[in-house]
Amino acid sequence: MALDRYMAICHPLRHSMTLTNYIAAKMGLAVVLCRGILALPFPFLARRWPYCRTKIIPHSYCGHMAVVNLACADISMSSYYGLFDLLFVIGMDVFFIAVSYTQILRAIFRLPTKDARLNTFRTCISHLCAISALYIPDLASSLIQRFGQNVPFHFLILITSVYQLVPPMLHPIIYGVRTKQIRGRLIQLFAYKET
Repeated sequence: MALDRYMAICHPLRHSMTLTNYIAAKMGLAVVLCRGILALPFPFLARRWPYCRTKIIPHSYCGHMAVVNLACADISMSSYYGLFDLLFVIGMDVFFIAVSYTQILRAIFRLPTKDARLNTFRTCISHLCAISALYIPDLASSLIQRFGQNVPFHFLILITSVYQLVPPMLHPIIYGVRTKQIRGRLIQLFAYKET
């Protein structure tokens, strides 16, 4: 999305020529392969530890650290690799998004009028909200699972559930409010209920 915004704002005449379906498919395949290669060691790391406690994961989904925390051995290797994976993936994403938005902001500030700058920046707000809705709960959930030994289980379950449920629920709202027809229908719906 950040690349799409960059091309649409900084190089609008080359957008459809540069971001073809073929290029988008290659970028998607590269992301899937990179994430798949980084996730490949997780089952092997989890398999090597002895498990002598309960086999019930106190979370709403089966994450690597939730499984490994059930082990009866020193799991520091799994924890370090999981932390590396988290910081590498989020770090690379944030790096590329930051580079993209730096270029976008430079292009926005070169626009001649304040209205043009504001309208162009508004097209990026929904993407920035979607990024925040995804990465903030993900980072919080992962760090709390690793370093929050004194955090109650019900709070861990709440945080992991927020991470799993909130971003998919917010994305249609974030992107839908930008659509005039949806925004108009929501205004009609809420205006009707108030009267």
